[in-house]
Amino acid sequence: MHSDAILTHLKKHGQLLDADIAAKTGIALADVRTCLQELSAQKAISMCSMTVFKNGEAIEGLFCRVAGYMPSAAPGRKPGVKT
Repeated sequence: MHSDAILTHLKKHGQLLDADIAAKTGIALADVRTCLQELSAQKAISMCSMTVFKNGEAIEGLFCRVAGYMPSAAPGRKPGVKT
């Protein structure tokens, strides 16, 4: 369904909560959660349940990232590296 869009979004933006994915992609939260469950079953993503507190209110969500994917290093000098 929306699996490709969600995977592309995760590759571009890294680890995200399901609510953030839904907000940024315009996909309904219920559909995002269904796709995340399917992607997790296929071992395409790593996912865990997380509680986030915003303004003192507990928000339950799914925190996920693409499995085995390491984004390329940012250009420029790295701290602690002597040349």
